[in-house]
Amino acid sequence: MTEMTTRSPSAQAEAEYVAQYDRLDNEPLSVAIVNAVATFGNESVTELEPLHYTINTDALERLFEPRTDGVRSGGSVSFEYLDYLVTVTADGEIRVEAA
Repeated sequence: MTEMTTRSPSAQAEAEYVAQYDRLDNEPLSVAIVNAVATFGNESVTELEPLHYTINTDALERLFEPRTDGVRSGGSVSFEYLDYLVTVTADGEIRVEAA
């Protein structure tokens, strides 16, 4: 299960939502992203436009999949999804902000 956490109260934290994605849960990254956006936007997951309309979800999954040599890849990717800016990092963080 994806662990959803929020940051401590601050002006910046009120404008963002941070979730931690754990690949060991076998939940697709795209599902974790949609869940994070729905939570931040206080919306139903079923009412959101499919993520694959915005970004190639297969490529996104491959970008962050574990390497065969066991080394964790680095980096991040940011994109707009609906009215949100979503940033996903190699360490499993999913950050959602109002666009």
